Amino acid sequence: MTKNDLINTLERSPVIAAVRDDNFSDAMSSSAEVIFYLKANLVTIKEKIAEALNCGKMIFVHIDLAEGIGKDRTGIAFLADCGVTGIISTRSQLINYAKEAGLLTVQRFFALDSQGISNIRDIVESADIIEIMPGVIQKVIERFAYSGADVIAGGLIETKDEVMMALKSGTVAVSTGKKELWEI
Repeated sequence: MTKNDLINTLERSPVIAAVRDDNFSDAMSSSAEVIFYLKANLVTIKEKIAEALNCGKMIFVHIDLAEGIGKDRTGIAFLADCGVTGIISTRSQLINYAKEAGLLTVQRFFALDSQGISNIRDIVESADIIEIMPGVIQKVIERFAYSGADVIAGGLIETKDEVMMALKSGTVAVSTGKKELWEI
């Protein structure tokens, strides 16, 4: 499997099924061609990988969340021997080990503030693909603001439109390091 194979698959089927054991079989019968297995475990991982591959799916194991599988070269080698397409990790060293093992890699980043964005820029080339989270911050703000919590939105707010979006989503305030926005 190459990065081009993955990109071509994602162009054809852009929604990835992120699953745990309780909805794994649903993903196998879905049209999603790529699976992110978020809570793998040592006992069942071989059969889950085989099932996904038999269903024509690419399967990536989130190594950081895997139970009983070492977060080291040996754990990566084990997953490669099981036939996994690739791994997901927040850890650059595990991404490097996976690349050495010939696996595809997805490095997950949490874009929480401007420092986090700088960190992403510094290491973005290490993985085949990066995943930036959260993907829907407005939804998160709304969920908590409308539950009765007083919410302040902060991090990565750089424009008047972003300030207004956060306020319209139910926040009581917005924090930002952009001084041109302090007078809104």
